[in-house]
Amino acid sequence: QVQLVESGGGLVQAGGSLRLSCAASGRTVSQYAMAWFRQALGKEREFVVAINWNGGATYYTDSVKGRFTISRDNAKNTVSLQMNSLKPEDTAVYYCNVRYRNTTWSTNWGQGTQVTVSS
Repeated sequence: QVQLVESGGGLVQAGGSLRLSCAASGRTVSQYAMAWFRQALGKEREFVVAINWNGGATYYTDSVKGRFTISRDNAKNTVSLQMNSLKPEDTAVYYCNVRYRNTTWSTNWGQGTQVTVSS
């Protein structure tokens, strides 16, 4: 199975920026789609953004369009999330995930990284 380790979270004021990173290990994920999900306290985990295997296509949930940017580095087996113009409602634990072709997202979640946006 692919192991995922997220990093880069922290406390930031509204309007600020953070850059999250996720390192995959266990196998090369260059042929996998990669994504970020988030889970706010007391809520279900939700999809944020995904990127296809070569970075040629991205899919954003409406609430983050124009503010978040996903990117990947297949040589390093990593995916990143640049988050700008952060809002208090972006506060959540952020998780990355991988999916091979038309399979489902992995059930082997990492520990996530906490993002807290103060108003």
